[in-house]
Amino acid sequence: MLDVSGIDLHYGAAQALRKVSMTAEPGKVTCVLGRNGVGKTSLLKAIMGLHPTSGGAVTWEGTPVTKLPPYERARRGMAIVPQGREVFPLMSVRENLQTGFAPIPRSARTVPDEVFELFPVLKSMLDRRGGDLSGGQQQQLAIGRALVTRPRLLVLDEPTEGIQPSIIKDIGRAIGYLRDKGTMAIVLVEQYFEFARDLADQFVVMERGEVMMAGAKADLEEGEVRKFLTV
Repeated sequence: MLDVSGIDLHYGAAQALRKVSMTAEPGKVTCVLGRNGVGKTSLLKAIMGLHPTSGGAVTWEGTPVTKLPPYERARRGMAIVPQGREVFPLMSVRENLQTGFAPIPRSARTVPDEVFELFPVLKSMLDRRGGDLSGGQQQQLAIGRALVTRPRLLVLDEPTEGIQPSIIKDIGRAIGYLRDKGTMAIVLVEQYFEFARDLADQFVVMERGEVMMAGAKADLEEGEVRKFLTV
């Protein structure tokens, strides 16, 4: 469904991505691993149109989307859960979820029951302000907001960062459930190797803006992958 082919990305004179290629398929979790600063978030920005690329192509469901702005990609079923969650602190949980209505048809503008089945705490906090939630609850809210858009591609940028262990388990179960439905491709950027290992069907390992290793989970040697994660 998603095909990233040979993309370059620059911030001014600095090159963040060098001929990066990867794929993501429905019913599978593709995990992007690497140390801080190797280009993982830049790759997600390129996929979602949040930063222009200077070479290569991004194709989604057989259609080139390289030149499309983020809102057009969202309308085509692509959703991101950004690093840092980026919930609206003064808006209620209900209002935060409803911001996910923007790219979908008016007839579909309801919050799916699935969101509250995956994250029951959100249902009990609908009238609480987003800024009053704990970090873990905000992460669940950010994932729920993305699911409101009915995505066929879900991109998550370090969803376990700064989250308590109990909620990490809840997030892992949610990702596994969404993967097993078989209708959604999931791209997961992660530094927590054990979390990634348990969920991923395929890996992309990055170093200095390049893909160093990629393949199915069964084909990658854990010791070799860990070399690219240690500081």
